[in-house]
Amino acid sequence: MSNLFELYDLRITVEAIEGRSVCDMQVGDTFEVTESCKIRIPEGKHFCMYALSAVLPMLAAKQRELAENDWMARDSLVACPDPEERLIMRIERIQKRTMDSDELT
Repeated sequence: MSNLFELYDLRITVEAIEGRSVCDMQVGDTFEVTESCKIRIPEGKHFCMYALSAVLPMLAAKQRELAENDWMARDSLVACPDPEERLIMRIERIQKRTMDSDELT
């Protein structure tokens, strides 16, 4: 019996900062989610934990194939919870990966 399934790797990019950046983030800052659960931040960079906490609930759904009319398939922008910062992030799929559920917890 095959335990293979597909997930997308994701890239989360700071698309806009409409207020003041108190966490020293810049437009274009990114992190990636790969292999189901690995977060990769470019060397020498950081990502604000509050911005990260805003986007985390969306990631599991964005990793999976979605129905065509599912709102998650259309919406890809997430806002940081800091109202002074108004940091906007975009979630994009970068690669489809085949995984084996026996290798995951």
